[in-house]
Amino acid sequence: MNRLNDVTKGIWEKNPILVLGIGLCPTLAVTTSVSNALWMTLATSFVLIGSNILVSLIKNFVPSHIRIAIFITIIASFVTIVELTLKGFQPEVYKSLGIFIPLIVVNCIILGRAEEFASKNTVFRSILDAIGMGLGFGLTLTVLAFFRETLGANKLFGYTLIPGMKPALAMILAPGAFFTLGLMLWAMNAIKSRKKDKANGN
Repeated sequence: MNRLNDVTKGIWEKNPILVLGIGLCPTLAVTTSVSNALWMTLATSFVLIGSNILVSLIKNFVPSHIRIAIFITIIASFVTIVELTLKGFQPEVYKSLGIFIPLIVVNCIILGRAEEFASKNTVFRSILDAIGMGLGFGLTLTVLAFFRETLGANKLFGYTLIPGMKPALAMILAPGAFFTLGLMLWAMNAIKSRKKDKANGN
C-alpha cells in the first residue's frame, strides 16, 4: 500500500502545483499549448526520476553540509542531457520551451523531492515518488494547457477546432492562466471538502 501511495500522492494528495504550490513559473509559462505541456512533463519527469535515483544511491556518502550543492549538481547534469537532446533532435520544441528548459535546475519540485524523499528512502521508492510527482505535474499542466489552447487559440496540437470561431485571447495571456488555475484549485478543494463531509457523515 505504501508503494502505491508513493505514486498516487503526487497526483492528488501532494500534487506539486495544486497542493504544494511549487513549480508555478513553468506551469503558467508553457501551458499555452498542450504540446508544450507534454514536452515539459517529459523533460521534468526525466530529470525527476534520474536525480531521485542518483540521490538515493549516494545518500549515505554525502556530507550533510554540502548535500544541497551536490543535489543541484546532479539535477543540472540531467537537465543538460535534456537540453542537448531537445536542441539536437527537437529544435522546434527546444525553441518553444526556451529558458524554461535550463530553469528545470531550480525547479522546487525536483530539489524538494531529492531533499525530502530520495535522500531518505530506497532507490525503488524514490523512482515511484518521482513517477507520481511527474504524473501530478504533467496532468495539471496538460489540463491547464487544454483549456487555454482550445479557448484562447481555438486550436489543439496546432489544428483549428471550429473554423471561424473567434477565440478568447485572454486565455492565452497571463490572466487566462491565473483564472484557469484558480478554477482548478477551486474544483480540487470542492472535491476534497465533499469527501470530508461524507467521511464525517454530513
